[in-house]
Amino acid sequence: MKQFKTDKNENFKSKVKRLAFNLFPAIRGTGVWVGFISDDYREIHIRLPLSWRTRNYVGTIFGGSIYASTDPFYMLQLMKILGKSYVVWDKSAQIKFKKPIKKTVYARFLITDEILEKIKENVENNNTYTIDLPVLLQDKEAIVYAEIMKTIYIADKTYYQSKKK
Repeated sequence: MKQFKTDKNENFKSKVKRLAFNLFPAIRGTGVWVGFISDDYREIHIRLPLSWRTRNYVGTIFGGSIYASTDPFYMLQLMKILGKSYVVWDKSAQIKFKKPIKKTVYARFLITDEILEKIKENVENNNTYTIDLPVLLQDKEAIVYAEIMKTIYIADKTYYQSKKK
């Protein structure tokens, strides 16, 4: 189910992928639910509810659940979109907690044409590129509770493999 307005659609394959994400133990353990994966993998929506699995000692969503709910998505999207001739790794992340979360929050992971062009151009010119991609955890009223900046490393696969030797 889409949590954000979008012109993207799911197809059967992306619905199956969404189901697999929601059943995968590492994703389930965070308490997050993937609600939407566009058929081109450029957009993913997640939902993080306040529940017994995500609640901390003071009754708000645990910081580890907040971060973990956003962890794999940009990396996986870029791996799927860019294909096998690229290497993609999560490099780092920074999180700013804006407000305690006492309700369900949502996040949208969006890879635009501009982002893809920038990545491809930089990798073509320099063999590697590191990009910062933001994600917000917000409620249905668009109040932001946490800002996460994901730093993703992308490299030409041939260059990356030769560098490892």
